[in-house]
Amino acid sequence: MKKLLLLLLLTILVFSCNEKQKKLVVLPIEEPEIIEQYGFTFSDYVIINDTIKSGESFGQILDRHHVYYPEINKIATSIKDVFDVRRVKAGIPYTILASKDSTEAAKVFIYKNDKIRATVVNFQDKIEAYTYIQPIKTVEKIVEGKIYSNLSNAMDSLKLRPNLIFAISDIYAWTLDFYKLQEGDKFKFVYEEKYINDTTFAGYGKVKAAVFTHRNQEFYAYRFLSDSIKGIHEYYDEKGDMLRSQFLKSPIKFQYRISSRYNLKRRIAHYGYKIKPHKGTDFAAANGTPIMATANGTVIASEKRGGNGNYVKVKHNGTFTTQYLHMSRRKSKVGDFVKQGDVIGYVGSTGSSSGNHVCYRFWKNNKQVDPLDPKLNLPGAEPLKQGLRKEYFSFIAPLKLQLDNKIRKKLVMNPATFIAKN
Repeated sequence: MKKLLLLLLLTILVFSCNEKQKKLVVLPIEEPEIIEQYGFTFSDYVIINDTIKSGESFGQILDRHHVYYPEINKIATSIKDVFDVRRVKAGIPYTILASKDSTEAAKVFIYKNDKIRATVVNFQDKIEAYTYIQPIKTVEKIVEGKIYSNLSNAMDSLKLRPNLIFAISDIYAWTLDFYKLQEGDKFKFVYEEKYINDTTFAGYGKVKAAVFTHRNQEFYAYRFLSDSIKGIHEYYDEKGDMLRSQFLKSPIKFQYRISSRYNLKRRIAHYGYKIKPHKGTDFAAANGTPIMATANGTVIASEKRGGNGNYVKVKHNGTFTTQYLHMSRRKSKVGDFVKQGDVIGYVGSTGSSSGNHVCYRFWKNNKQVDPLDPKLNLPGAEPLKQGLRKEYFSFIAPLKLQLDNKIRKKLVMNPATFIAKN
């Protein structure tokens, strides 16, 4: 009997030990996540994210994070050529990297200029400031759609942002009138989107190719490097003809009106209604509206003088010159090479001016003429150089295949369709 009891006790003991072993679970040790941003290992610091408040200064921010004014003054003086701390703007987000000790004193200040660029002020070992550019991933995408009311609505339904619409409008400025697109017209674009960390949208890149089908006619556009020395890209059609004309019709892109035409017999109230020739075309627009160069050329004058006020003058070639008067401020300086559509200044009312506008003046063979006169017969844009045509047609061949892959029938009923590829 004693032997039976001993055997039973041993069995219970072994079973109990096995159960305890089953319950024993060894958990893996979790390693802290290492986050690398702006060139720093964030896990080495206390991270403080905030936004600059109205009236708040760089000094106040650092003082609040245990950096005191003698050191702040030293930092501001050392980095003034790179970052003027007096110009920090309310509403801009920033990050502070602080020490992981009881003081939690700031060691790095990161001013986030925009989604892509940030100014880094590092004062932990030595004082330095520099611009940091986020790594950007560029993704090629294809979008196609059908017009049911207008282009803007069609692109809105695709969740596309206005910047892309503006880019497409610029490409076809001399080829299509977007106000005359009809229901049933189609479009397709090959373009780029930029992303930070694969998820944060950082804007559009190049529009590489596009096609509009309007009244059963196809209008192609392909971006191509036409001048490698000056780095100029232009848009050409499937035959190699440039879409852009030699001169834009207006130096203002949107929301303007022609307040005064070129008129050699105009009577002006400002001069007592005496006849005073007006050798320019006035485009009225809001103060600060960007003024564009109407064609490629070199800036030969940029100054403020008398009745002209602030003005810029551009020589396009041996035949044509344009001038843009009464600017609130100038952006281009003498010697700058500007491309058609580049902003060279901003609308104002400087000099002899009674309201915000740009007086656009146009010379042909050193004689001022009316750029809107249909008899002027302005030349078309320069054709693609003969030596580049073979390279061009080879370059656009794969893009044309992408564009010519027509919208699938099952998608025709949708207001717009989106197809993306990595």
